[in-house]
Amino acid sequence: MRVVVIGAGIVGAACALALVERGADVVVVDRVGVAGETSSRCEGNLLVSDKAPGPEADLAIASNAMWRELAERLDAERRAGQPATEFEAKGGIVVAFAGGEAALDRFADAQRATGIRAEAMDAAVLADAEPFLSPEVARAVHYPDDAQVQPSNATQALLATALRRGARLEIAEVAGGLGPPGRLAGVRTTAGSIAADVVVNCAGPWAGEVAARLGARLDIRPRRGVILVTTPMPQRVFHKVYDSDYVGAVGSGDAALQTSTVVESTPGGTVLIGSSRERVGFDERPGPAPAAAIAGKAVRLFPFLEHTMLLRSYVGFRPYAPDHLPVIGDDPDVAGLVHATGHEGAGIGLAPATAELVAHAVLGAPTGLDPTPFLPSRRGLRETA
Repeated sequence: MRVVVIGAGIVGAACALALVERGADVVVVDRVGVAGETSSRCEGNLLVSDKAPGPEADLAIASNAMWRELAERLDAERRAGQPATEFEAKGGIVVAFAGGEAALDRFADAQRATGIRAEAMDAAVLADAEPFLSPEVARAVHYPDDAQVQPSNATQALLATALRRGARLEIAEVAGGLGPPGRLAGVRTTAGSIAADVVVNCAGPWAGEVAARLGARLDIRPRRGVILVTTPMPQRVFHKVYDSDYVGAVGSGDAALQTSTVVESTPGGTVLIGSSRERVGFDERPGPAPAAAIAGKAVRLFPFLEHTMLLRSYVGFRPYAPDHLPVIGDDPDVAGLVHATGHEGAGIGLAPATAELVAHAVLGAPTGLDPTPFLPSRRGLRETA
């Protein structure tokens, strides 16, 4: 079976590998190259800590387990000159300031009922785990299964492995579909036409536009985020640490600017500081407001950051679905079209499980995951954004 995968970000790369390893003839098409957009402009989160009980939490738990084996395999197979995934099973700590303790406790209790490990931390344990954390923190919960990868490296490793298995990469933009209305037989690109039995739309924030070019309707919108990066320093942040208001920002449908505190170190010594969310189309000019709000909240969490120099900041767009669930599966109107998008800021973490569901949709490959909650046929995803 010939499969065209549109998008060489983390989801597209994971899908390409899953499909080619199950016997498909895979062509990946991307207009800018591997990890050229969203997957190089994010933090590399592999989180279960921010997932409320429900279908996405189930997907995250499964995908989190898959990442451990996958990262080890990718690093073991990498060739000379290829970067490591920088997988770190560092764990996460979610904190609350005074007034937020009860809400964090309720959230963690609900998560434990789904199988997520959430361990309450007393003041002494917290001080030992994060000695530079603000003493104003009133409550903390440890999530030992939270992890991280370097997202661009991980994407490159996934696609490099897929290419070694026989997949191909074409740098071109998809202009439209081949075949009669309601049935895709491939894609037209700026470099020529590619015939295919199935087309998988992994175009991230651009998936709605790509769907329209292929004759389908899909309500996926870009949600802009800003991340700050400090200069390298001796390690003073030992887990992924974030304020519990991050969970509310993730689940909000508000288009206006929202910021929450997420702080973590990288193997290179820099500290990543996020995060912001706002729906402003594809405007890459956020101005100073998001960075100022992020920095102010980060200093409250880790006071030493007040005297730290910033190396840079970067902007990325996340694929936002109105109901906050990924969109994975067959298009209800166009035969031969499968979608894998709508993960917003969770695409890195959910990529392996998404790829398994795509292999199930395209090839009938076995899966223990329930695809139903993520199907594109669910209500509300075919409206015009």
